Amino acid sequence: MQRRWVPALIALAAALVVAEVGVLVFWPEGGVVRPDDVAASAYFTPEQISRAADFRGPQVWLYLAGMLLELAVLGLLVACPPRLLREQDGRGAVLRRVAGAAAALSLLLTLVGLPLAAVGRQRGIDVGLVTRSWPGWAQDVMLGAAIQAGLMALTALALVGLMRRVPRWWWLPASGVVVAGAAVVLYLTPVVLDPLFNRFTPVQGPVRTEVLTLAERAGVDVGEVYVVDASRRTTAANAYVAGFGPTKRVVVYDNLLERFSADELRLVLAHELAHQRYDDVPRGLLYVLLVAPFGMLAVARLTAASRPERSPAGTGTRRLADARTLPALALSLSLVVPAVTTISNQLSRRVEARADSFALQLTDAPKSFIAFKRRATVRNVSEPDPPGPSRWLFGTHPTPLERIGAAEAWARGVRP
Repeated sequence: MQRRWVPALIALAAALVVAEVGVLVFWPEGGVVRPDDVAASAYFTPEQISRAADFRGPQVWLYLAGMLLELAVLGLLVACPPRLLREQDGRGAVLRRVAGAAAALSLLLTLVGLPLAAVGRQRGIDVGLVTRSWPGWAQDVMLGAAIQAGLMALTALALVGLMRRVPRWWWLPASGVVVAGAAVVLYLTPVVLDPLFNRFTPVQGPVRTEVLTLAERAGVDVGEVYVVDASRRTTAANAYVAGFGPTKRVVVYDNLLERFSADELRLVLAHELAHQRYDDVPRGLLYVLLVAPFGMLAVARLTAASRPERSPAGTGTRRLADARTLPALALSLSLVVPAVTTISNQLSRRVEARADSFALQLTDAPKSFIAFKRRATVRNVSEPDPPGPSRWLFGTHPTPLERIGAAEAWARGVRP
């Protein structure tokens, strides 16, 4: 191993350790019902179990293949940079080239991943999960690619600008950029980005009354409640919390409103209110604030190891960051972010389990909870009990079987 990789690997290990420390710091100690040990066969038919496994297993492999393909493309660009990245610029044109190259790199990665994305989408159509037409999907892809290219250009400008101004310590202010960017995206996504893809309508009538009643009982200022026309794209049923501060809101899929009972809807709403009750979104930002400096230090060390900073002319002078730095920077981010996310998913699963327990406490309807999880699992073609590696790598929620087990425990009198 070349000596320059040793600091990079140490920094990466440190980032993962700090991410684990962050999980322990923000870990909810109480408020979680310990689930009963239940069997999938008691709630799902063999056909439902095998159908979900046949669908989700290959989807995971497609996702992993997409990640590896992206890493391979970035590695190739690091080893053999195209002329666009190798050309020299005058001082005033460097950042313009950086922005253009970052946008082009983003579009290239989107294009390279399209075949695998299309295969995954066709498999979703085959099981009845995807409803969006192919022309509609193409429109979404183009719009998403344009937004992503713009965001990547802005990110590249900020990071490369810092690398040029403070070459040795750029990762420290860059961590502030990461936290600020996460906060801005969380704040603006519900009111700027999401409406570009879906229509959001304020909930009125009995549903809104139910939300306000639950919110009052939970001691939560609910903000706004919207229904989204998710049925344009999927048959899945879901709800989520978005935004914070003035933009915070609860969003409910129209599929959920139309195809599930009032008791089941009440449980889902109570779960989402729990995230507001426990300030899960702001606490998530605090987690990012803790982890970001060490994550960006790892990115800096990996970028330096992938692209030596000395001038190729043999002068011994330090080469300032420019467009040629982008592939190494993107490759480093593509390695660090998924690794840290895998660690943070432990915390996400615990937070979601606490929200489930809060919903059971607020509604005291474990049988309705079980009925909802059974129907939603089948409708979303989810595995009741996914394999351990898949659960550990990608699971942001407890498994459907764990959630059913928590409701069964509640039904027999177990409390947090």
